[in-house]
Amino acid sequence: METSKSHRHFIIYKPFGYLSQFKSQDSKQQKKQFLGELCEFPEGIMAIGRLDEKSEGLLLLTTDGKMSDFINSQKVEKEYYAQLDGDISNEAIEQLKSGVEIGFNGKKYQTKSCEVFRLNDIPELPSRLKKIRDDRHGPTSWISVTLKEGKFRQVRKMTSAVGFPTLRLVRVRVGNILLDNMQVGDVIEMAEFRVRD
Repeated sequence: METSKSHRHFIIYKPFGYLSQFKSQDSKQQKKQFLGELCEFPEGIMAIGRLDEKSEGLLLLTTDGKMSDFINSQKVEKEYYAQLDGDISNEAIEQLKSGVEIGFNGKKYQTKSCEVFRLNDIPELPSRLKKIRDDRHGPTSWISVTLKEGKFRQVRKMTSAVGFPTLRLVRVRVGNILLDNMQVGDVIEMAEFRVRD
């Protein structure tokens, strides 16, 4: 999907501990860290979908509302790498693939079927400023989860539902756009977003 030249588009590596917004009127959030601290963004910029405060990785920003709506629709895949508390079983992976029941807005919600597999090697990601507990406290495992939906804290709720809480969550792909070798806090301006071939 292409957009007019007047719009501006960015990809960023959202750091752990930042909110996926530019400012807040909420007095409780005044001491939080916001995306505007990473770069001088143009007026009218918005995050396409959000990553919660404790999640990190690829976040797309645009001044184009139509582009935002298109990517937020359930047509574009988003892939996450999740480090889990415990050595996830094949049975739990199968449950995640076929969909699990999570709470959403005070109601029960059945997640749609999705792509999930174990990562045999620890992914090469930048280290996180806030330390994650190490293997002395028990084993951890990594999985890839690819969704076309995106409820609030969905991946975290899904892995908890099968008994393996998420310790670290990094979005590595939106459509065809990859996190690749970006470092925490990187901001790259794009001519356009080609989320599909």
